Amino acid sequence: MTVVPVHRTIRYMSEHTAIYAGSFDPITSGHLDVISRARGMFDCIVVGIGHNPDKTSLFPFAERVEIAKTLINELVAKDPSLAPVTVEQYGGLTVDFAKNSGGSALLRGIRNVTDLAIETQLAITNRQVADIETVFIVTGEAYAFTSSSLIRQIAALGGDVERLGNIIPPLVISRIKELQDDPTSSLHSLGKDAHME
Repeated sequence: MTVVPVHRTIRYMSEHTAIYAGSFDPITSGHLDVISRARGMFDCIVVGIGHNPDKTSLFPFAERVEIAKTLINELVAKDPSLAPVTVEQYGGLTVDFAKNSGGSALLRGIRNVTDLAIETQLAITNRQVADIETVFIVTGEAYAFTSSSLIRQIAALGGDVERLGNIIPPLVISRIKELQDDPTSSLHSLGKDAHME
């Protein structure tokens, strides 16, 4: 019996960069968990913080960027052997930001089946219109019901954010408490909107 050698073409892939985009208002421990898990899967990660001037935010845009940089730098310092993470700000379409940043894939965290249904539809659309793939990472069980919108609502209605220490970092808790104590902050207008719903 003659063995015919199989010739394989070896392709050297370029750097795999994941783009993790969102408003991060506020950034949560769930977001940081997704970044931490992704650092072992990609060569580098770009966290894109989107700016929508028409949307009322908990934190001003510049502060969201500052908080994210601080927390992500702390995360990276814990294990510098894994992929580096940078934080960038952007406006406009996420897929345009991803392409301009050299992204090979969009990174999305999945908390539950509801997320999966919504994110799958969005991933298919992004693949069709922008030819970019999406990689899903299932968050740790502790963050399965964490959402920035829920945290904003609790904060706006005067809830005790200290009790959210298992899902948001201490830095975010202290910043939210400062907003709760400031009668001129945008947090109070968010509270009025929540009452109207």
